[in-house]
Amino acid sequence: MYSTTDLQLFIYTADLGSLSNAARQLDLLPATASASLKRLEQQLNTRLFVRSTRSMRLTPEGTLFLEYSRQALALLQEGRALLNADGAVSGHLRLSMPSDVGRNVLLPWLDAFQEKYPQVTLSLQFSDRVIDLFRDPVDVAFRYGPLDDSTLVSQPLAASRRVAVAAPSYLAKHGRPLVPKDLASHNCLLYYLQHGLFNNWRFYAGKTPIDVKVRGDRMTDDAAIARAWAVAGIGIAYKSWLDVRQDVADGRLEIVLEQFVGEETPLSMVYPHRSSMSPSLRALLVFLRERFAALNAAP
Repeated sequence: MYSTTDLQLFIYTADLGSLSNAARQLDLLPATASASLKRLEQQLNTRLFVRSTRSMRLTPEGTLFLEYSRQALALLQEGRALLNADGAVSGHLRLSMPSDVGRNVLLPWLDAFQEKYPQVTLSLQFSDRVIDLFRDPVDVAFRYGPLDDSTLVSQPLAASRRVAVAAPSYLAKHGRPLVPKDLASHNCLLYYLQHGLFNNWRFYAGKTPIDVKVRGDRMTDDAAIARAWAVAGIGIAYKSWLDVRQDVADGRLEIVLEQFVGEETPLSMVYPHRSSMSPSLRALLVFLRERFAALNAAP
């Protein structure tokens, strides 16, 4: 019978590419971790990793066993959760979310979620950087756009796309752009995403992409500030519809270039494959999906 600790260490080592990093994540001594992995390999009568001084690389046998290990641990954890208080919704969730949608959409909903499930406690992190769910102290992250990491599970929450917006005062003073290339003569409000400054704005005319390199006199690592600058009449922002829908509804912002379609920015809730869907996480997913469905988020 395989030890769940041995299986967990194996999964962490595969995900992190390092036995020492996996040991730190699980609060194990290096010698204990080494013995644990050796014990598992002896039980399987096969090598799971090719070892080097800098990294641990899975063997073909290790790659095959990894997926079965994930499934086995997930089933055990889910069964344990169901046995605890008949699956009662309780526990602690550590959440990371983009600054703008986190503060303006998710935050009041999370207050309502805790009113419904008072035994759930939350830790919130607002950041536009893409955090590493294997290294950072976070259980679940909310992310815009497609998921490009196969080690994560993605649960879709809402469809959305980017829209170019500006305050009525800015448009009255500087005019309204009619085609994407007109943005070159406007002050565009910039912010940083995972791969650097987001200054290449893509629109679509039908299925034809139109890329525009924009410039502006202000940039920030917090996209909520770019929205606030737009509301203040300083320039044009290119934001997810979820971030600005209320500002547009209340007249603080207007959509420009409406005849062109912005990039898709679906919002998802993601967590590592190694994590099971706990009752509290499942309850949060259902709760948020109901809220987003009622929101009618499409622009």
